[in-house]
Amino acid sequence: MRIVIAGAHGKIARPLGRLLSQRGDQVLGIIRNPDHAADLETDGVEPLVLDMESLSAADLAGHLSGVDAAVFLAGAGPGSGAPRKDTVDRGASVLLADSCQQAGIRRFVQVSSMGTRTPNPPDVDPVFGAYLDAKRAAEEDLRGRDLDWTILRPGRLTDDEPTGRVTLAPEVGRDAVTRRDVAAVLAALLPETGTVGRALELVNGDVAITDAVRAAAA
Repeated sequence: MRIVIAGAHGKIARPLGRLLSQRGDQVLGIIRNPDHAADLETDGVEPLVLDMESLSAADLAGHLSGVDAAVFLAGAGPGSGAPRKDTVDRGASVLLADSCQQAGIRRFVQVSSMGTRTPNPPDVDPVFGAYLDAKRAAEEDLRGRDLDWTILRPGRLTDDEPTGRVTLAPEVGRDAVTRRDVAAVLAALLPETGTVGRALELVNGDVAITDAVRAAAA
């Protein structure tokens, strides 16, 4: 497969790019900072330097010739305010989905967040609330599209060593999950058509990733 990753220099995206490249996929990584291009090349990922906050869908679609699947992993990141939660966590996902439809790319995996199934609690931090609102809106947009989409909602992310074992289901209890385990689940989800049209929550657990994805697709 030829796969495009939006937000390709992130802490989940880089391990994902390496996994995909190592298994023989061709990976195109969208980044905003040209200084990150060398890191992607080291990972076996072809860098594509673009600003998804100022690009048109038609322009982005023009870069996606031959792509079979897309993974949305872009995010405004820590320290950004509420406006950028909307322009990146929602707006860039909408842009990528628009571009995929224009380019004829059907498979789309969106990384969202736990907490989007229910309204924000009244005491939520305003910026975190804006983040959840943006993720919720991006999910809603994707659900209305004629794409082969899957939404993945990881729990609290950690930089711990990966365990290779997870709990993956439409609803799971709140818990943590390592970023590298998220990457491994994404790699397994991409070719799994049984998860199309489903939103899945993910935390570390007791089931091997291959078996967890197979069960989620059953």
